[in-house]
Amino acid sequence: MTVTALLPLPRLAETTPGSLDLAPGGWVSGPPDLVESVRLALAVLDPCPAPGGHPDGAGPVAIDVVADPGLGAEAYTLAVTPDGVRIAAGDASGAFYAGQTLRQLLGPDAFRSTVPRGTRWSVPCVRVADGPRFAWRGAHLDVARHFFPKREVLRMIDLLAAHKLNRLHLHLVDDQGWRVESRAFPLLQELAAYRPRTIVSHYGEEDVFDETPHGGCYTLADLAEIGAYAAARGVTVVPEIDVPGHASAVVAAYPAFGARPSGAHQVLDRWGISSAILSPLPPTVEFLGTVFDEIITALGGATATPYFHIGGDECVLDDWAASAEITAFRRSLGVETPAGLHAWFLRTLADMLASYGIRAVVWDEAFVSGGLREDTVVMPWRGPGVARRAAAAGHSVVATPVFPLYFDYAEAASAQEPLAIGDAITVADVASFEPAPSSWRPGEAANVIGAQFQLWSERIPDGRVLDYRAWPRGCALAEVAWSGGPRDVADLIARLTAEPGGHLARLDAYGVEYRPLAGPRPWQRGGAGMRRHRPGVVDVAMVARHLERLTHDADSTRPSV
Repeated sequence: MTVTALLPLPRLAETTPGSLDLAPGGWVSGPPDLVESVRLALAVLDPCPAPGGHPDGAGPVAIDVVADPGLGAEAYTLAVTPDGVRIAAGDASGAFYAGQTLRQLLGPDAFRSTVPRGTRWSVPCVRVADGPRFAWRGAHLDVARHFFPKREVLRMIDLLAAHKLNRLHLHLVDDQGWRVESRAFPLLQELAAYRPRTIVSHYGEEDVFDETPHGGCYTLADLAEIGAYAAARGVTVVPEIDVPGHASAVVAAYPAFGARPSGAHQVLDRWGISSAILSPLPPTVEFLGTVFDEIITALGGATATPYFHIGGDECVLDDWAASAEITAFRRSLGVETPAGLHAWFLRTLADMLASYGIRAVVWDEAFVSGGLREDTVVMPWRGPGVARRAAAAGHSVVATPVFPLYFDYAEAASAQEPLAIGDAITVADVASFEPAPSSWRPGEAANVIGAQFQLWSERIPDGRVLDYRAWPRGCALAEVAWSGGPRDVADLIARLTAEPGGHLARLDAYGVEYRPLAGPRPWQRGGAGMRRHRPGVVDVAMVARHLERLTHDADSTRPSV
């Protein structure tokens, strides 16, 4: 194994003369928090904390860890010599990433759950100095359209950590389901977390449903476990409660919080944009405040959860405009339009989160509406135009454009690909992405704090398909987000496929059912082609008008949603 197969590729990595034999059971010495991070990263070695913080000279080769705050957050140096391993880390995450780099140097078998007794690894002597360009390097996982059991979420955290990705954005609610317990509002898990069937037909075809019930929900204890598991591995969970639109599941359980409380509501059994929207009136704000508090408390407070995503996307405001009560409330605030009320509503929630010390995160429609708090983080999914405008306005920006970071899109326009929302986004497309374009002004580029890939789950029904969609495109995003810009595609492919110890061999050892670069394996093939999903909603004409408006507004200065 050599440094040329490391992923992400470190800023500085060079071999030095000699090698080091490593066997399970060695000592790790140093500050307890750094030692624990290294032990987690190198669990396959089963290293032991040295008594008193320092090894006594007996036993296998030692790993010595020291703190060096001057290196910066998440940064580290790693030196492997014939006498042992020395790590200097800026913080616990830096120590963890140093351990991950050493794990890669051990070879693919280090990514197995365990190895046979007597296993020893010969590691080349190296010197590595590394740290990330971007603070936000993430993945978005939609657990609302299809629910993923806790085991899949914990596994995703492990895979993110192995790639030095540090944000897990959990999309916990949408029209098709609510996915987190509320003790104050139990109908959310009893009714809103379940739909009796799911559409399986495609755009332009007659509606066909699978007639199979679908549901699931994380308890608050589950959420606390997920958050703690992630934090130990340098990953921050960013919960999303998407409001005020995408509200079918919420108003199915609690109609009074909807803009049409007298109407009939159900958890949607089809995809697309729904007209269902929460009311902006005070009882709804109080309801959301209670739910936010439950989630924040479960995740450990603002220190553990410094970001909370409140959505703001794809909101159809027709019911707000039609409601005399909501119109009167809007006018009492001195707000002129429903779009202005949308901005007021999101600002109110962001102010509520700020009282905890938490920054709100929104999709770019909320920025277009105007009126955001200055500290609100914007995720511009509709392209570089709106991203640049948000950055120029002083907002922190996390790059999330449909192309090339929506991994629910297929990797090829081929009938062999499993059914996807669209096509095609390839590993090369992701590797060529520039989160902070060099053409932007320096102040604009400085406001880009990172990038993340999106896994919307309309066409991701289970963990096997999740693996297929996420990897190895996620490897390319990890490279881009760590280094800060486009990567040499040929070099990346070479490191993925190197024999005998390329990165795909590590994923094989881990058990990841990724998409091979040459195309799907026979059992991964979809056979249904690349037809887009049917946007079944209450009013297709209304949604068509809305989508036209969305496209226009992404590159417009006119505030609407």
